[in-house]
Amino acid sequence: MRISRRAERIEPFYVMEVAKAAREIARDVARSDTPMIFLNIGEPDFTAPPLVQEAAERAIRGGATQYTHAVGLDALRERISGWYAERFRVDVPARRIVITAGASAALQLACLALVEAGDEILMPDPSYPCNRHFVSAAEGDAVLVPTTAAERYQLTAAKVQEHWTPRTRGVLLASPSNPTGTSIHPDELRRIHHLVQSRGGITLLDEIYLGLSYDDTFGHTGLAIDDNVISINSFSKYFNMTGWRLGWMVVPDALVPVVERLAQNLFICASTVSQYAALACFEAESIAEYERRRAEFRARRDWFIPQLRSMGLDVPVIPDGAFYAWADCGEAARRLGVEGSWDFAFEAMRRAHVAVTPGRDFGHADTSRFVRFSTANSMAQLQEAAARLKGLLA
Repeated sequence: MRISRRAERIEPFYVMEVAKAAREIARDVARSDTPMIFLNIGEPDFTAPPLVQEAAERAIRGGATQYTHAVGLDALRERISGWYAERFRVDVPARRIVITAGASAALQLACLALVEAGDEILMPDPSYPCNRHFVSAAEGDAVLVPTTAAERYQLTAAKVQEHWTPRTRGVLLASPSNPTGTSIHPDELRRIHHLVQSRGGITLLDEIYLGLSYDDTFGHTGLAIDDNVISINSFSKYFNMTGWRLGWMVVPDALVPVVERLAQNLFICASTVSQYAALACFEAESIAEYERRRAEFRARRDWFIPQLRSMGLDVPVIPDGAFYAWADCGEAARRLGVEGSWDFAFEAMRRAHVAVTPGRDFGHADTSRFVRFSTANSMAQLQEAAARLKGLLA
């Protein structure tokens, strides 16, 4: 069978390949004193809160399960608009909000709407691998620009200018970022966007972790800068609805009918039950619960990262959002007699029964020295994982 060149350009998602290996080992040690602890997948251990679950049940019982408009329920678009006003003090009209089948669908729609074959999209290295694959699927070229800890592993306006070519269409940024948990300073983001606009380009901004921001310096949406910023968001992370596959995008007015046309053909609409459930995310009781959980994520970060540093797994930049720790395992790998984060990750799985994600997925800028820890797990699990890793590295 002939496989399309488009499909061949998409690399394996090594996070999931490692997860498969972790599950195999987990089966073997499930009944042991040290069952597998999973710190490899970026999925909150919390589920949707009670009001959200109840709203889904009501939708099913009431027969609210048929197609919605391709751009989503008007009521949900209005709720999201209100959330921007209340949380971020930004006016985002509901007409510019498109509900999607997860942030993944939003990124796919954005790339298909804006990227031509051969267009280059600049993005930081390291960054979330699927973002560059969305560009590739649209037959564009993702250009990974190496970043440093001093730059918070984010692009700068200077680097965007340096790497801009006649083929460059724009930038795809993430703030806070996966895998580093770091955000772009609002002033730097403004400089980047103004530079991109001056070149006639596009600014795509992945903000799916924005709700899980812990530092007032960074916890601002890029939509405050300009209506031409295209923001991608999700109900998966802050709202704890990963498997519900629901997200949204905010686009300029002129782009709404374009995205709508694509969504009609590719997806018809996002899950109707998930949309009705998500209406309850914005109730005061639900927001209070989400804020309690955000505080718990922050407490986990504040406890776990010093533990990593104490055992020689340095985290060069304290993450200001999300639930990740991007740790240099070079010295720790040498202590185990292995080389690089890939082998270190498998040693940690086999010998300590702690699953982590090696840096291979996230780019090429020294990523072979780094592993990503997910702190989207209970404090008890993090404490046990730290104890095991200390024992492994002693």
